[in-house]
Amino acid sequence: MTKETKELRVSAIKNGTAIDHIPADSLFNVINILGLDKIDNTITFGTNLDSQTQGKKAIIKISERYFEDAEINKISLVAPNAKLNIIKDYEVVDKKVIEIPDTFDKIVKCVNPKCVTNVEAVSTKFTVVDKNELKLKCYYCEKITSKGNIEVV
Repeated sequence: MTKETKELRVSAIKNGTAIDHIPADSLFNVINILGLDKIDNTITFGTNLDSQTQGKKAIIKISERYFEDAEINKISLVAPNAKLNIIKDYEVVDKKVIEIPDTFDKIVKCVNPKCVTNVEAVSTKFTVVDKNELKLKCYYCEKITSKGNIEVV
C-alpha cells in the first residue's frame, strides 16, 4: 500500500468530544480518571496509532458528552498537551490544547498521611511547582508530590 492510499478510519461521532494526541501508554489512565468505564455513552478508542510528533498516540471519542474544566484538568495529570475537540453535527466546533493548570483543587490526594486533607473533611489544593516534571505542592502541609505518586481523588 502506498502512502497516498493509506488511510486511517476512526468512526465519526455526531455530537460529543474527541480527545486526541494522548500518549499511547496513558490511554487507560485517561479512561479511569474520567470514569469513562462507568458511563453509558458510546465510546470509541484507539491506541498505538502512528503520530508524526509522538511516535505512537491514542484517541478517545465519547458521544453526547462534554467535559467541565475540572475534568479537563484531570486529563492534564496524565496527558498534558493532548487535544480536546468539541464536535456538534459531525463538525469540530472548538479545539483546546490540554495544559497543566497552575493549581489543582479537589483533584489530587496528598501523599502525606498526616496532612489535614487525609484526616479531616478538607478538600485538597495544590500549586504546580514544576510543569515539566509535574510536581505539586500541597497548600496545607507543603509536601511535594511527584508525577509517579499522583493519585486522583
